[in-house]
Amino acid sequence: MTREDAPRGSTRNPRRELVEKQILDQATRLFAEKGFASTTLQDIADATGLTRPALYHYVANKDELLSRLISESTETPAAVLHDINGRSDLRPTEKLRKMATAIALNQAETADRFKLIIRSEADLPEEISRTYQQSRRHVLKEFVLVVESGVKAGEFRPVDPRTAALGIIGMLNWVAWWHQSGDADADRSVATQLADMALRTVVQESGAPVVPEGPERAISMLRQDLDYLERILARDRSQA
Repeated sequence: MTREDAPRGSTRNPRRELVEKQILDQATRLFAEKGFASTTLQDIADATGLTRPALYHYVANKDELLSRLISESTETPAAVLHDINGRSDLRPTEKLRKMATAIALNQAETADRFKLIIRSEADLPEEISRTYQQSRRHVLKEFVLVVESGVKAGEFRPVDPRTAALGIIGMLNWVAWWHQSGDADADRSVATQLADMALRTVVQESGAPVVPEGPERAISMLRQDLDYLERILARDRSQA
């Protein structure tokens, strides 16, 4: 159901892409309502307004549909993160902002598909489940790498990269459960705000000197902590 699956020499076909999107949207709804095992291709054909023979022109079976849904929800974002991480013109802070925005926007725009995958995780066919788990590991790896590079560059606090990455991913994924998709401007606004929040969990305080990882960095962090403690003590004395 990708463009590569089209006959050789064919060009982009907007009508085909529209029908494929309708098929995926209806499959998502039916899988969520009836379960993957209980949904038939005839159900999907009826919901899309196609005959079953016409449906076979776009998809071979249910596994292919589910594989496509998972690919668009996990494999594609992982590839986007990898591309951002590989850019030499961006600092770690800029990379993390773009990566967080990309994931949040993907989850906001495809919330129903993401929730379906989460709910169906235990029942996924073995091969599809392996692909899904591998994509999740790739997403985690890219976030760990950017946090590690930010810590070493002195742009991020000395956090544990894996813990920070898991926390950021969890926050970004959660948008699928509370955000109502459908408004492109709202999707973008939510993604931008969540990216800002993700950055604030790891970035140095505004105005703090950027010091590379090492003894000087440790001393710098201790000074920040002492300054914070002094502010707290001064506030408590003023309120006494």
